[in-house]
Amino acid sequence: MLAKVRSAAVAGIEGVPVEVEVDLSPGLPAVAIVGLPDAAVKESAHRVKSAVTNSGFHFHDGRVTVNLAPADMRKEGPIYDLPIALGILCADRQVVPVKDSFAAVGELALDGRLRSVRGVISLAMAAREAGAKNILVPAENANESAVVDGIATRAVSSLADAAAWLAGHKEIEHVRVDVASLFRAAEAGAPDFADVKGQEMAKRAMIVAAAGGHNIVMVGPPGSGKSMLAKRLPGILPPLTLDEALETTRIHSVAGVLASGQAMVVQRPFRSPHHTVSFAGLVGGGIDPSPGEISLAHNGVLFLDELPEFESRSREALRQPLEDRRITVSRSSGSATFPANVMMVAAMNPCPCGHLGDPRKQCVCSPLAVRRYFSRVSGPLWDRIDIQIEVPAVPYDDMRGGGGRPTSAEARESVYSARRRQSERFAGSGIHVNAAMSERMVEQYCNLDEESHSLLRQAMDSLALSARGYMRILKVARTIADIEGVERICSRHVLEAISYRSLDRGMTA
Repeated sequence: MLAKVRSAAVAGIEGVPVEVEVDLSPGLPAVAIVGLPDAAVKESAHRVKSAVTNSGFHFHDGRVTVNLAPADMRKEGPIYDLPIALGILCADRQVVPVKDSFAAVGELALDGRLRSVRGVISLAMAAREAGAKNILVPAENANESAVVDGIATRAVSSLADAAAWLAGHKEIEHVRVDVASLFRAAEAGAPDFADVKGQEMAKRAMIVAAAGGHNIVMVGPPGSGKSMLAKRLPGILPPLTLDEALETTRIHSVAGVLASGQAMVVQRPFRSPHHTVSFAGLVGGGIDPSPGEISLAHNGVLFLDELPEFESRSREALRQPLEDRRITVSRSSGSATFPANVMMVAAMNPCPCGHLGDPRKQCVCSPLAVRRYFSRVSGPLWDRIDIQIEVPAVPYDDMRGGGGRPTSAEARESVYSARRRQSERFAGSGIHVNAAMSERMVEQYCNLDEESHSLLRQAMDSLALSARGYMRILKVARTIADIEGVERICSRHVLEAISYRSLDRGMTA
């Protein structure tokens, strides 16, 4: 007696079709699960047996063999409980299926209830690609699965409900989600730039960073508004496209951080890990590779407050994903590549005590201590930060004034306009923002006049910039010109871009 039930697995964030084959044969009672199962999959035998009997069915008295195909791919987690249980019931003819072309995922409780699982959106995509027309998922995961077109999501709360639907004894409605309404709801409620008093130069730098997708670091004393500025950055970025939202949702679902019942991530992520975060927590890892904070911030903002306080190897591990926009995590059990297209926003004090240059409080740090503090962040990592700005303490008059300018609405207008110019310029190239330009693109789109060349030559000499630093000034200048709506980069654009290398000036002074 043989039965087959479609399911799926997650590799990285990609879904892979899996076929659950169940064979019942005479012999001593035993359950054997093969096909490279991990410990959680092997334990399915105990959960499934209890769930089947507690749901009013009879568990087969003989030998049960479960094969998870393809057999050469490692299977992880409790997602196969439901398809294994349905396969056993179908093979034992306790359930005679009248539904065809379906897939199933879900963890079973001992009483037969279904519990939510991770990565359902990727699993639903894999099932659709394998030809399934329906997918049975736990009710808590139904909204997430329902955003996948081309496959009908059936929300089930128990093994008994799934078996009744499969046998045609109960109808389970197709879950539908209004994706457009999700995006409309996401537009409201973002914090406004007007809440930040003063800091006009810092706000201008944040707008330039948002317009070109540039990484930025802010240096200033505690309480100067660095965190407030960073938290308002996602609100001036263009809204997520549907494709971006789906990819971001897949990452959050695989990592298990998607809220129960949430259908999709429709706002650009803002991740702010504490500086004590582990290496694996930041870049990804674990026994079975899983996304870290840099991947959870994909298509959004990764805010690193107190940058020098992060573990050294964690900081240096950011260098490659900031360039390649993805990160590969390798372990003995396999490797996985996760997207990491982020805007990195970092903040730090000007010295260990935080009061260097603060007119209100005296700094107690020696010049050597200040140099050591800055040297915690390596030169190659500085080179990957396009914009470096000082955020001084806010004067009293600015604090008691009215709302700051620009507002988020005004900033968004500038950002959207610049992004549209970049989209038209890079159409068909796979590049969307100036920060991601290749060296050849910089040569093509960042032509300078003689005056601008002279300014940049002086900056290179006085700041001892690397070739990467040179490229980043050109990219930022290109973004400033796009904000103004002009195609030709002028000396004023180059001057402003150079002014955003304040740490280079400080480190070479």
